[in-house]
Amino acid sequence: MTTEALERKPLRRLRSPIWSLRMAWELEKAAFRGQLEYRLNFVIMTFLGIAYQGSGFAFIWVVLRQFHTLDGWTFHDLAFLYSLRLLSHATWVVPFNLLSDIDMTLREGMFDQFLVRPLNPLLQVITHRFRMNVIGDVITAFALFVLAANMADVSFTVVHVVYLVLAVIGGALAEGAIILACASLSFRLLETWALRFLIDNVYLMFGSYPLRIFGAGISWSFTWLVPIAFVAYIPSSVLLKHASGLHVSPIIAWGAPAVGFIWFIASYQVWRWQLKHYQSSGH
Repeated sequence: MTTEALERKPLRRLRSPIWSLRMAWELEKAAFRGQLEYRLNFVIMTFLGIAYQGSGFAFIWVVLRQFHTLDGWTFHDLAFLYSLRLLSHATWVVPFNLLSDIDMTLREGMFDQFLVRPLNPLLQVITHRFRMNVIGDVITAFALFVLAANMADVSFTVVHVVYLVLAVIGGALAEGAIILACASLSFRLLETWALRFLIDNVYLMFGSYPLRIFGAGISWSFTWLVPIAFVAYIPSSVLLKHASGLHVSPIIAWGAPAVGFIWFIASYQVWRWQLKHYQSSGH
């Protein structure tokens, strides 16, 4: 092996995707341990996360007490839909929640240091701190899903379990793709918090209910323009045997998890493209 090849070998190792993911995992764990030092803050932020996500579930319970069904969906069905959306949200928000701070990171010049380290800048953005309120999202998501899965009429065969796992991952990526794309605009606009806040609330409000109740136009828009339907509505319809009422074909419904992967890959390309337009806050 030549001297030049030996010199390049460490660089190739640093650029390895596996190495990058391992480093990101270690940084995430370190950030989490750092936040555990503030125990009262941990308890309060966790409780706030549980209260915020639990309030949405309580609202569904209040609505269904009055109307009993919503477009043929019972309370048990809607509880399953809501908990699946929340489970996908929690899967996304734990590693990527710090994208909400990208504006401040850019304006304060902190992003410069991410560009000189041998690690993907996106991985550094999402691992330099840890927000404890996301733990409340995770706890609420798992608790509500276990409760809803026991109440709803779902047959968990091997095929359905595999589909469920892929649907959670795909749903997380479908939600994360839009947030990542919006965060990427910060390299040009510097302030995109309002847009990300709007997107987050649109996913929360429309993703927790059967999209058909909002009309054909919104159903189409939140399926193909913004992939809200692929987060929980379409997967829940498949698992709860409501697929006959969907506005997409059975093939697309069963392939829903793949949509999240496609959207996220596209959004990551947007991130890389917008990153080229970054200018340091000192310029």
